[in-house]
Amino acid sequence: MRFDVITLFPELFAPFLASGVTRRAYASGQVQVQLWNPRDWAEGNYRRVDDRPFGGGPGMVMLAEPLARCVAAIRAERAEGEGAQAPLVLFSPIGRRLDHAGVQGWSEGAGALLLCGRYEGVDQRFIDRHVQLQISLGDFVLSGGEIAAMALLDAVARLQPGVLHDAGSHQLDSFNPELDGLLDCPHYTRPETWQGQAVPAGLLSGHHAQIERWRRQQRLATTARHRPDLLDAARQQGRITAADEAFLEKDR
Repeated sequence: MRFDVITLFPELFAPFLASGVTRRAYASGQVQVQLWNPRDWAEGNYRRVDDRPFGGGPGMVMLAEPLARCVAAIRAERAEGEGAQAPLVLFSPIGRRLDHAGVQGWSEGAGALLLCGRYEGVDQRFIDRHVQLQISLGDFVLSGGEIAAMALLDAVARLQPGVLHDAGSHQLDSFNPELDGLLDCPHYTRPETWQGQAVPAGLLSGHHAQIERWRRQQRLATTARHRPDLLDAARQQGRITAADEAFLEKDR
């Protein structure tokens, strides 16, 4: 899959694409990332990409024309057929919040164009004409879309085959259907006792069924405590058993 990232700060992506376990996905080409600076398609000596907003107010607004030219260049290089264009995504507070299901969908697709907005935003006329989808990371505002783009790329890359050392690692992540959409359980490693606190006995039995039961119960308890909405969703989907409910009742 290929992601074309439109950003005024392509230098921010260099260490991101070369670091951590997900670098394997970029190095292997499983997830191709191309960086495009709209300033290269701006006019004038200053290559201006923003201007004051009509109606006044603070901040600046990204110009439509350099972005439109940049998008045209990307689509030409991608050699997309009629009706087979990759979606252009804008990271924006009004967008749909990114979740595990969304990431899973992107990880199985062909990619997209990712527009990293800056300043007060992007000229609405460009959005109306070119943007197919808007995505948000949550109810807060970033100084630009680059961090949001990196979050999407990282989440997609780690789901690609062979990127994680254990092929099944991501199946035990929080929110994954393999865990019935629950939060993951706590994790412990050596030493068995640290600063007077011991590893829970349920993990030291060596009995696989007992360990899995402990982990299931901890996932239920953690989700009930921190994200009861996820627990309600799991109930509605028929993923919570009678034994689960008995444990939750006892754990209250």
